[in-house]
Amino acid sequence: MELAAKELMAKRAAEEIEKGNIINLGIGIPTMIANYITKDKQVMIHGENGLLGIGKDPVKGREDPHIINAGGLPCTLVKGSSYFDSAASFAMIRKGKIDITFLGALEVSEKGDLANWIVPGVLVPGMGGGMDLAQKTKKTVILMQHTNKQGKPKLKKECTLPITAKGCVDMVITELGVFKVDNDGLLLTEIFKEADIKDIVKKTEAKLTIAREVKVYGL
Repeated sequence: MELAAKELMAKRAAEEIEKGNIINLGIGIPTMIANYITKDKQVMIHGENGLLGIGKDPVKGREDPHIINAGGLPCTLVKGSSYFDSAASFAMIRKGKIDITFLGALEVSEKGDLANWIVPGVLVPGMGGGMDLAQKTKKTVILMQHTNKQGKPKLKKECTLPITAKGCVDMVITELGVFKVDNDGLLLTEIFKEADIKDIVKKTEAKLTIAREVKVYGL
């Protein structure tokens, strides 16, 4: 996926954040959201490695190796930030103190089930905080590529990979559009300016409803 598409996805995802929210940014595209959060929203970004108050990416050459996000990448801290051990960090998650989490995914089902932590037979570093965040956060937004490397849909009727959490996903943002999860499956509400609705339908296995008015984002 091109960098421009990822940036557009991150920018759109940032619009889901409300003033005063405590949010968590997963590894990958979600970390880019921090660059699109305006100061007036007064948001505190939580990192499960033990940070609250993550800021924008540091200026190149001025990174502090002791200040990193959950993905192990250098980050900055905003005024009023704090850091603590992982036990306290996960206690915040499990107590339901996180308003929105933005995660990547391998698959999402039409029921909002999430699979994002392992492909059988492939060595991965571990689940991290994905399961806790998906189950306990008030709102879960997924940012992912619409299809896998083989061109097969990642929005599926049923997840075929090991489940992270069931019925946890509220919204999915891909390089093609924005999808809300409701009782009838997925609802396409927005498309990005280079996308085509017929192409989206073709590349989506999950039950998909097209909103009466589909907004074109990015114009």
